[in-house]
Amino acid sequence: MDAVIEKIALGVKPSLLRKILRHRYLEHYNLLFLLVFAVNAGIFWYGFTQADWWSKQGDSLPVLLDLILANFAVAILVRQQYVINLFFWIATRAPVSWPLWIRWHLAKVYHFGGLHSGGTVGGTLWYAIYLTVLVYQQDDPLPNTSKNLVIVSFLLMAVLVLIVTMALPLVRRRFHNQFEWVHRFGGWLILILFWIQTCLLVNGISDLIQSPSFWGLCIITFSVILPWLRLKKVKIDIDSPSSHVALTRFDHGVTPFAGSSTAISRNPLLEWHSFANVPAPGEDGFRLTISRAGDWTGRFIDDRPKQVWTKGIPTAGVANIEVLFKKVVYIATGSGIGPCLPHLLAKKVPASLVWSARNPRKTYGNMLVDEVLDAVPDALIWDTSSHGKPDLVKLALNTVLKTGAEAVICIANQPLTQKVVYEIELRGIPAYGAIWDS
Repeated sequence: MDAVIEKIALGVKPSLLRKILRHRYLEHYNLLFLLVFAVNAGIFWYGFTQADWWSKQGDSLPVLLDLILANFAVAILVRQQYVINLFFWIATRAPVSWPLWIRWHLAKVYHFGGLHSGGTVGGTLWYAIYLTVLVYQQDDPLPNTSKNLVIVSFLLMAVLVLIVTMALPLVRRRFHNQFEWVHRFGGWLILILFWIQTCLLVNGISDLIQSPSFWGLCIITFSVILPWLRLKKVKIDIDSPSSHVALTRFDHGVTPFAGSSTAISRNPLLEWHSFANVPAPGEDGFRLTISRAGDWTGRFIDDRPKQVWTKGIPTAGVANIEVLFKKVVYIATGSGIGPCLPHLLAKKVPASLVWSARNPRKTYGNMLVDEVLDAVPDALIWDTSSHGKPDLVKLALNTVLKTGAEAVICIANQPLTQKVVYEIELRGIPAYGAIWDS
């Protein structure tokens, strides 16, 4: 048994240093954000101390525009479905014979959203600098072309500030639908304005093609359009064992890999929701476990639509990191069993399960519960309607000690997931769970 886990069994409390290092403000997401910020800060120091970007005689605008688009390219590309799948593929190539601490950090690959946030904030700050230099370098009165450029630039700056503001965690949680609309339509508007701005800054097609900004915009535009090229309306079948859940069956020629997710919508321009795919070994198609968790899911369960929209490709999710470990423990609450089930059915990695749910057979149906027990006969299924809410941290630690598992994967609501991951990692055990950054 690992020495750290032995200490857990003896009731030894984690040290203050470990508590600090495992604090969620020092998680990989935030460290990646700081990395992007540090790179941009270094470029800023060089540009304004060595390159004289403030000079009216300087030609800094194209350079600044390239830096802006480089940041936004990073922000957008790391959210591209093919790139996400590539990140997971690379990170999970490590064999389980590698030291645990290396695999521990590789499995944090799903924190790539820190690059997205860092690139977006970095690009916005660079754009504020660009706009300041643009106004400073203009003559008075301005030529018509310069006036148009200034107008477009101020409009673009305003939309960028709105998007960043709506993405702040407190604002986003309270106004999630509005955040999604601003993110989508504001993002499209920004892309159009960038194209207009780039055309205003160059002289003719020849200069446009030679501009790095042109090719950067081409890459960003293609990345944004690509998922929409796979937009389609598909038939679904819904089985609702209770008014709390809809077990939704898809069979439109796509059988996704275990651990992926699919985004669905009833109105593709307004609202999209991602759910974990549950393919069954040897069967075509897949299922989604959709539980009542808000207005949209509530209407979905009540209305039982016959068709929904899908776009893009199945995208890897957090639990794909299981292959980096010799044995794992899954902690799930309620419909969190959905993302766990495909991994339990695939049996790529020996796994134990702790599932806490309210009256699971009545809520999710005998068929699904029996499927879980067939996959993991020794699963601990905790009925909260009979036994109350469990101490999932304690149950997770007990299961780790009992089975010798190397890692814990938690699929629950945000506060509970954060608590479980933090408390488990305080004890020196790798722990993982969604971070609600997309």
